[in-house]
This record gives sequence, C-alpha cells and structure tokens, in this order.
Amino acid sequence: MTSAEPAAPPAGWAEPGPVARFAEDTLTVTRAELLKVRHDPVEMASRAVQPLLWLLVFGQVLARTRAIPTGDVPYIDYLAPGVLAQSAQFSAIFFGLAVIWERDLGLVHKLLVSPASRASLVLGKALAGGARALVQAVIVYAAALAIGIGLRLDPLSIAAVALVVVLGSALFAAFSLVIACIVRSRERFTGVGQLLTMPLFFASSAIYPVDLMPPWLQVVATLNPLTYMVDALRGLMIRGSTSSHGVGVDIAVLSLVLVALVWIGARLYPRLAQ
Repeated sequence: MTSAEPAAPPAGWAEPGPVARFAEDTLTVTRAELLKVRHDPVEMASRAVQPLLWLLVFGQVLARTRAIPTGDVPYIDYLAPGVLAQSAQFSAIFFGLAVIWERDLGLVHKLLVSPASRASLVLGKALAGGARALVQAVIVYAAALAIGIGLRLDPLSIAAVALVVVLGSALFAAFSLVIACIVRSRERFTGVGQLLTMPLFFASSAIYPVDLMPPWLQVVATLNPLTYMVDALRGLMIRGSTSSHGVGVDIAVLSLVLVALVWIGARLYPRLAQ
C-alpha cells in the first residue's frame, strides 16, 4: 500500500514572504498568550487595586498640599497618566516570571523547536504583555471620570492612548524577558524586578515634572523609557496638557527601544532552555 501524496496547494497560492510569515508567527504567539488571561480572572481583578490607590488616595492627598507645581493642569489630572504608565509598567516588568515558569514546565523547549523565529516568539510575548495592560487603561479611565479628571474622550485620542499603552508595556515586557533569560531563576528574577520597578517609576515624570529633579536625576529620566511613555500619555489623555517632547518623538523612542530589546531577547531566549 502506497502512502497518500500530500495535496497540492491551490492554484494561485504562494508561500508567504518572510515579513508576512514573521507577522503571522508573532500574532499566533500573541493570541496564545492572551488566551491564558481568560483562565486567571483573579489576576485581572487584582490589577485594579494599585491604580485605584494611587488616584483615589495618594493623588487626592497630594493634590490638596499643592506642593508640586504643574502649571494650569490640576495635580490630580497631571498624575493620572503617570498612574496608568506606572501600573502598566509594574505588571509588565514581572512578565518574565511567567517565562521562567514555562521553562520549568518544558514549554520553552517546544517553542524553540517550532518553525517560528526567535524574534517572533519574543515580540509575540511582549505584545501580549502590552495588550494585557489595556486593563489598566480601562480602570484608570473609569476612576478618572469618577473623580472629575479632564480627559480627552474623542476616539482618536483614546485610540492613540491604547497604542502608547500597548507599545510601552510591550517594551517593559520585552525587558523583563531579557532579565529572565539572564538570571534564569524565579528567586533572582523577583529580586531584580523589585529592584528595578520603583527606581524606574521615581526617575520619570510620572508624579512630578522632570524640571524639579536634580541635574543627575534629569539625565537618568531622559534615558528612562517610562518618561517617554508618561509624556505621550499626558499629551494624549489630559485636556489642556501637551507632550514635552512631542507625541511622535515619544512613540519613536518607545518603538526603537522595543526593537532593540526584542533583538537582544531573541539572541538570549535559547539560553533560557539550558
């Protein structure tokens, strides 16, 4: 008995090019990662706690002190984009912990032998981490509306905010994956993640203008991607507020850093399986 020959491709069918194949593999990985979220509603609910505390407690108290000059924009309005960026960054920076769990379960070996490129694996996981951060955006918008923050609610601004949230969070998710590939241990990763989270937050414009920082910290803030994420969100979210660098510049910086981190992560990802 002879084995059946594989069916011929339909007429006019062409093998997808490398760019189309990369995009398809990336979206497949992203979709698979997002499906995991449906089975963990507790994690989704817990993400609401931190931004609500910052806006409803810290922001309300500090706004009454009038200790931080924010020009014509009320402090609580000024703070809202920083809270969104910080909460998205906080969840993304620990994304690598799930990757280490995958290594322990043997899933990384299976991914590495798949035909998908290493870059598409890293980018797909990073974009999934970015898309999950949209939960924070919904929570912050709901809380901001409840307390009377002057938000831009036109569809174009909301769509641009969603883009910046996904892009910035994907950047920090890729950074987290790079850290996971280097430390390769849940305990060490948790320590490094906790060490980086708050310095990144405080060395940005999330809760105070960069101009108020000492000169050395202004240099750090300029090199901090979170500064550009906050700057873009502030210009897009808040009525009467503008981006210091320009939203186009902010998005370009975030995109370039994401590309660099994906390239580094693609080179390091096989180490995770060793």
